[in-house]
Amino acid sequence: MSKPKHIRTLADTEAQAIARNIRVSPRKLNLVAATIRNQPAGKAIAALTFSRRRIAQQVKKALESAVANAENNHQLDVDKLVVKTAEVGKSIVMKRFHARGRGRSARVEKFFSHLKIVVAERAEAEEAPKAGKNSKEQKAA
Repeated sequence: MSKPKHIRTLADTEAQAIARNIRVSPRKLNLVAATIRNQPAGKAIAALTFSRRRIAQQVKKALESAVANAENNHQLDVDKLVVKTAEVGKSIVMKRFHARGRGRSARVEKFFSHLKIVVAERAEAEEAPKAGKNSKEQKAA
C-alpha cells in the first residue's frame, strides 16, 4: 500500500523549482521576479548575477535549479529555455516587538515569501520572428 502517483500539472516541455520561506517580503521579491519573467534563461541568470538587490542571489539559485530540473529530469534543451512564470507568494510572518519611548512598544513584522519558477522550452516557430527584421523594416520592404 503506497500513495498514488502524483499527477504532473506541468506540460512536457516545462520544469519548475520552488523556493520556500525566503526571508524577504513578497513585495520586494516580486520586483526581482518581474525582471526575469518571459526572459530567456541565460539572459535571466546574467541579469540576476549583476543585480544589486540582496535577494537576487537566492532567486538566481532557484532559477538555476529549475534549469537543472529541465535538463536532468525532463531532457529539455537548456539553450531554448525561457522563464515562463515567476510566482511570488506570502509565507509566515514573524511578529516581534520593539521598545519605544515612554514605556510603549511597537510591533515589527518580519515577512517571508515563497517563489515558484517555471521554465519552458521555446518552440522553433516562436524563435524565428524575434530574429527577423523589426516591424518598421518589414513595412518598408
